Amino acid sequence: MPTTISSSRRPAWAGRNYTLLTASAVATSLGSHGALIASAFAVLGAGGDGGDVGLVAAARTLPLVLFLLIGGAVADRLPRHHVMVAANVLNCVSQAAFAALVLAGEARLWQMMLLSALGGVGQAFFGPAAEGMLLSSVEGEQAGRAFAVFRMAMQGATLGGVALGGLMIAAMGPGWVLAADAAAFAVAAALRAFLDVKHIPPRAPGGGLLADLRDGWREFSGRPWLWGIVIQFSIANAVVGAADAVYGPLVARDHLGGAAPWGLALAFFGGGTVVGALVMTRWKPRRLLFVGTLCVFPLALPSAALAVPVPVAVLCAVMCVTGLTVEVFGVSWMTALHQEIPEEKLSRVSAYDWFGSLALVPATMALAGPAETVFGRTEALWGCAALVVVVTAAVLCVPDVRNLQRRTVPVTGAAPDAGDKGSADAERPVGGLG
Repeated sequence: MPTTISSSRRPAWAGRNYTLLTASAVATSLGSHGALIASAFAVLGAGGDGGDVGLVAAARTLPLVLFLLIGGAVADRLPRHHVMVAANVLNCVSQAAFAALVLAGEARLWQMMLLSALGGVGQAFFGPAAEGMLLSSVEGEQAGRAFAVFRMAMQGATLGGVALGGLMIAAMGPGWVLAADAAAFAVAAALRAFLDVKHIPPRAPGGGLLADLRDGWREFSGRPWLWGIVIQFSIANAVVGAADAVYGPLVARDHLGGAAPWGLALAFFGGGTVVGALVMTRWKPRRLLFVGTLCVFPLALPSAALAVPVPVAVLCAVMCVTGLTVEVFGVSWMTALHQEIPEEKLSRVSAYDWFGSLALVPATMALAGPAETVFGRTEALWGCAALVVVVTAAVLCVPDVRNLQRRTVPVTGAAPDAGDKGSADAERPVGGLG
């Protein structure tokens, strides 16, 4: 059972691990989201073009995808907080080296790709461990509210990070933003070193890495709602990632006035996610994934707005609405995972989730520049928007996505058989959401 620290300043469900995880996530969100903008403008400042921006982004995402499944199995085998701290240290070192090269004016494309790849390796091991640790840090009917508050804090830091990052890039250059990100990883590693894992039962001996991966696959493939939504986001994340990481900075440079307006638009997206998380601290939709999936449709709007392109004020409004609705999905998704996946398998299932959701991102990042050359930037952006709509409509055809019910007691068994609807058909209203 997670350790709970009584305090008049926070609710009972905000125990030690939850508090440390929230504080460290705030630190990394402040640094990382400004650094995403900074890396793109560092490439452009070094003489690169849209294709080079895509290559650097793909260099980070490719090792992330390649090592995710191993990272998930490792995180369920070793103490999760040790895996998280080691990954944060690797991210700190790689971002510090990236910053030093940019500040010295010596950054080369291959160097930026290599350091981005090291950051992706760190994220591959960090992500499944962090999600498993967070999902195991709360319990009971307040889990959805706890996840909403966590995401609200994290997205609030994202809001500050992208706004501050855009302003720092305009005033000081991208190198200092990358240096700040390295410092944020150092702070987060120090905080996460104090996480308590005594409530997690030790793993029974036997089996190896491949056995763990097979076990995780059985948990993943036995739930149509799980793999259906992961396939949906495999496509949606790929096209939205290309639009945001490659086309967004280019549209900002050519039509919006540079880094600061683009950072402002991303900040409005962050503001929308904060509002969405705040809504989800009170709203508890009974059909979790049906409501969440309906809220994914607006994810097509930013790509369409960039395709026009709309004025900065309109783009900011679009980003805000998108952030709000996507956050409804995010909290609902975390709640579904928390109630349906056994605790000892959370990191492995999370790894399959991450792997599937990011599998196509490296290819689309690398191909974004050539696609712009062949089809045109406007046409490529309209294609991104259309694909989001199509895959989101398709996943609503999965019965379990439409019918999965919110419950108050998480399951502890294995994945349901193909003919078992699990909780999808259960009628279990509750009292009082990654």
